[in-house]
Parts: sequence; C-alpha cells; structure tokens
Amino acid sequence: MQEQYRTLARAGVHEIEINKSRFLCALAPVATEAEAQDFIAAVRKEHPGARHHCFAYVLGADGGVQKASDDGEPGGTAGVPMLQMLVRREVRYVVAVVTRYFGGVKLGAGGLIRAYGGVVGEALDTLGTVTRQRYRLATVTVDHQRAGKVENDLRATGRVVREVTYGADVRIEVGLPEADIDGFRAWLADATSGTAGLDLGGEAYGDA
Repeated sequence: MQEQYRTLARAGVHEIEINKSRFLCALAPVATEAEAQDFIAAVRKEHPGARHHCFAYVLGADGGVQKASDDGEPGGTAGVPMLQMLVRREVRYVVAVVTRYFGGVKLGAGGLIRAYGGVVGEALDTLGTVTRQRYRLATVTVDHQRAGKVENDLRATGRVVREVTYGADVRIEVGLPEADIDGFRAWLADATSGTAGLDLGGEAYGDA
C-alpha cells in the first residue's frame, strides 16, 4: 500500500468564462468507479441544456484507475487534459466533471485543452487538498480509571483516535504509522504501568 496520498478537501464547483463559453468544473471525492459515475450522472441531470459534460477521474492510492471522456469535444481536447491535471497535481479518489455552455466562438484545439485543464487546476486551488496517511489500526484496552488520561495523552501527542468504546473495559481504537508501533507499545506500557492491552488490526488511511 502507498504510505500516503493526496485527495480533494471538499466537493464544490468552480467556473470560468472564455470567449463567451462557460466552463463549470464540479469536483468531488469518490471511493469507487460507481460513485464517480453516479456523480457524473448527477451533474448531467443538473445541467441538461449544456452541450458537453467532459469528465476524468483517478482512483486508488497509487492512481491505478484512471478514466477520461471528451463527451463530443474533439478527441484529446477535454478529458485528457483534465486527467493530466489531476495526475500532475497527484490527487487520488477524485472525479472532475466540466460542463461547457458553448458561447458561439470556437476556441480551437489548443484553446480547449487550456480551458479544460485550466479550470480543473483552478478548481483544485479553490477547493484545496488534504493528505491521507496509511495507518495500522490498533486497539488499546484499558481500565476505566486510566482511560480518560490515556485518551487525553493520545490526542495531546497527535495520535489518531478513531473510536472509543465503553464496556467492562474501555477500548480505544487508534491509527499508528507502522514505524511507530514499537515506540507506542513502550509508551503505553509506561503510561499504564503495564496494565493496558494492545491488539493490532488491519490498515486504513486517515488524515496526516
């Protein structure tokens, strides 16, 4: 698995106008191709009068799934420059749909490439990106007496606390970079006088 990847901070729309043509770039974070296709369909439905709804998406922490469509624009002038912008910015799990309302002035191939790639780049700048870090999931089991201090110390040291469950004991699920596991185990033993348990689970991505 990739140690980290960058993705979109939030969904949104950014618009530019070039020679009376309107280019509306809708960006959204998506986890699967099905989610990407649903988003594309929703944008089409929202703008039924537009001539083109070109799209590109990149999925997988390694960017292994990539797809683009010119949707009726001359080949290679829309979806490809959109995809190239996403790849160049190294964003993952994101879909971009650019809706074009034609203004009556032809832009030429070069103009279209600059417009479609450019509006995606501007949209990324406007909406922002976040970095997601690969973590090993770990569950700390501690008695109620020590749980509050342990949880506070975890948050104070910047640990990723994912969930806290209260039962006979308190279970605190945290995300740990693989390189930190041995050091965390030693810290936990010291902080709880050796009374806490630590169970290692699978892997997930969380905010870096």
